[in-house]
Amino acid sequence: MNTTAFLPRIWVLPGILAACLCVAGSAQTPFLEKVPTSPSLTPLTMIIGGRVLHSGANEYVYQWPGTYFETAFRGPELYLRVRTNHEILHVVVDGHPALVLSKPQPGVYRLSGLKNRRHDVRVLVVTESQDAPNVFGGFGISAGERALQLRTPHRQIEFIGDSHTVGYGNTSPKRDCTNDEVWATTDNSQNFGPLTANHYHADYQINAISGRGIVRNYNGFAADTLPVAYPYVLFDKKQQYSDVEWKPQIIVIALGTNDFSTPLNPGEKWKTRDELHSDYETTYLHFLQFLRARDPGAYIIVWATDMANGEIESEAQKVVQQMKAQGETKIAFLPMDHLQFSGCHWHPSVADDKTIRDKLVQFIDAHKLWKEE
Repeated sequence: MNTTAFLPRIWVLPGILAACLCVAGSAQTPFLEKVPTSPSLTPLTMIIGGRVLHSGANEYVYQWPGTYFETAFRGPELYLRVRTNHEILHVVVDGHPALVLSKPQPGVYRLSGLKNRRHDVRVLVVTESQDAPNVFGGFGISAGERALQLRTPHRQIEFIGDSHTVGYGNTSPKRDCTNDEVWATTDNSQNFGPLTANHYHADYQINAISGRGIVRNYNGFAADTLPVAYPYVLFDKKQQYSDVEWKPQIIVIALGTNDFSTPLNPGEKWKTRDELHSDYETTYLHFLQFLRARDPGAYIIVWATDMANGEIESEAQKVVQQMKAQGETKIAFLPMDHLQFSGCHWHPSVADDKTIRDKLVQFIDAHKLWKEE
């Protein structure tokens, strides 16, 4: 988590007024519309959830899923700027159902129709962007409105994984999906990670990439595995991530589905399943040790499903047992069995996400993992 602001300036852009979006059944009726010009604006500080590179004035570059931007102000309207458009953004005002921007045109958007009182606004990035980063331009208010102090976060929780943690196709009504349908039905805000974090009013990071594993990606395709990509702000690996304010009390991790869900192919470096198991266990152990060294006080929950005839669960549990054998006490293995996998390409659905959320909440509460505030 970090808090930042963009520099004040006048935004002028071409285009015509876009169709507005509203929240039905609310005492207020927010409208979100693209505007051709905006007044001189005062910048608002933001809480940023996720890994973001501040690149020049008003540019916040991000690529890991589940990134969010949050602000607070008093007044009847708010401005926000979108710089890229191959994404789906949810704009949540005071906890109401989201206003949805799907592939929004770059430019300035005005959020209006609000009562002249305090408003808390969060922009959620719900899609995955493996191919290229996206850019957000921040929030601004016009004369007569007032920036308000942001909440002080006490709880932080991090989720590390693959497509199951991304929310790949989780809102789809069918399993057979095109690539476009996968993109359109992926909603990280309904994934178990944000659901769990929201239950505890915690800030969160979603550090996950679909198709990636510990040592082997899905069906052996060539790309950085998750532990290789993990240390960096963006997938280009040009800048390592570092934030002294990010100290999660709980880390939830699930990796292994892509390592084991397909048979080994000719030409892969592992000749036998036993060799793959050994490499997975060694690398996963080192990754967990890296996380422990970074966050000595965090409790680590490793979970796995019963896919692949139990191979994923068995291997993940072995790694946790090895950590415990070395004296680690703040770690546990949590099986996630009997999910329906009715999302795209046999991925967890939103119903499965709620099941996973419930099991995580039950475990966290039973073991009293949050420090007293």
